[in-house]
Amino acid sequence: MTTIMDVINGRDPFEKEFHQAVTEVIESVKPVLDQNPEYRHAGIMERMVEPERTIQFRVPWMDDQGRVQVNRGFRIEMSSAIGPYKGGLRFHPSVNLSILKFLAFEQVFKNALTTLPMGGGKGGSDFDPKGKSDNEVMRFCQCFMAELYRHLGPDTDVPAGDIGVGSREIGYLFGMYKKLKNEFTGVLTGKGLSWGGSLIRPEATGYGSVFFADEMLATKDQSMKDKICLVSGSGNVAQYTTEKITDLGGKVVTLSDSSGYIYDEKGIDKGKLQYVMYLKNVKRGRIKEYADKYPEAVYTPLDPGSDHNPLWDHKADCAFPSATQNEINKNDARNLVKNGVQVVCEGANMPTTPDGVDIFLDSHVLFAPGKAANAGGVAVSGLEMSQNAMRIKWSRQEVEARLKGIMQRIHGDCLTASEEYGTPGNYVNGANIAGFVKVADAMMDQGIV
Repeated sequence: MTTIMDVINGRDPFEKEFHQAVTEVIESVKPVLDQNPEYRHAGIMERMVEPERTIQFRVPWMDDQGRVQVNRGFRIEMSSAIGPYKGGLRFHPSVNLSILKFLAFEQVFKNALTTLPMGGGKGGSDFDPKGKSDNEVMRFCQCFMAELYRHLGPDTDVPAGDIGVGSREIGYLFGMYKKLKNEFTGVLTGKGLSWGGSLIRPEATGYGSVFFADEMLATKDQSMKDKICLVSGSGNVAQYTTEKITDLGGKVVTLSDSSGYIYDEKGIDKGKLQYVMYLKNVKRGRIKEYADKYPEAVYTPLDPGSDHNPLWDHKADCAFPSATQNEINKNDARNLVKNGVQVVCEGANMPTTPDGVDIFLDSHVLFAPGKAANAGGVAVSGLEMSQNAMRIKWSRQEVEARLKGIMQRIHGDCLTASEEYGTPGNYVNGANIAGFVKVADAMMDQGIV
């Protein structure tokens, strides 16, 4: 019998990241499909794995030397079953259809878990903002939006930021959208606070993953207090993960970027974190400079030929992979287990390889998949959409309280779903099943479209 994966492999044989994401979900939801044959009869899974719309376009722009550069632009509109497409834009040289389809597919379930009315999408470009002037980034963003704008709208598709797309890029993108459409609408989230943005939005993904980890620890009558934590990355998610861990009494000892990582046994306290924020957000420097400023920290450059990442080979209680996909392989997972890690909470999207996930589950590590653990970012994006629609602004305390409540509900829904379908405590199955059932039921209600 031809399986869904056979069809996907036949249609898109080289999209390995997308295959990985779909395989994980199919394995998790098989009991749901077995108990609900109407989902199979309606081709729910076959429809879920095929984007409703795939948009690809060229982005010609001029650099500061007057040379014309050409990049590719993409938007994957995966599912609108429960609301307008919602998901980030990523500007990075690695961007291709496979990565964006995997991210969009994950986004569908992540958004469903938030309980907010948002469908799933993802987009971006192989443009690299690193090393570009502000004017070059602005010109690229304007050219990118000159094509993408026709596919967006507050009730159609609402992008946000992702890797390489921060407040600067969102500002340029929104400015061009506003000019082209001649309207001021909440069509992008992550906006500046003075023009429609929400408090806590920059912090939301990192804060949310820590709230989720704290909920997992609470099931063992523990908390983040006094926990030693390994964090990868040094961008937005890693920075605010570090901040919230520190707020809750934990200690972060690592951060990284694409060149290497630092290990600071004394901990990255609030003062040191402020320097990291300056270094990465303003100076746009490399994490190696942290070790130059704080000599007690040890910097280890990346070894592309190594079969493991030494960042994950330190004694710790918790790990927060917050950089990019597949950054924890089976060797890293074994090292984390060997070093006593109790919790692995994914701040990035699919940062653990399938065999790494298996090692965590077999070792009874509390493992939170990205679609649940890092849903805080899109949750506050949804809250930003609500504030824009009502033309109001909530306080920082109110938004953070709503975010914490959403993460607590996601945690509870994952636990309930995992127990209901026979794998209690398995957050991977719980997240996939809870998200799948919500989207599947909406699709059943709306017919074959």
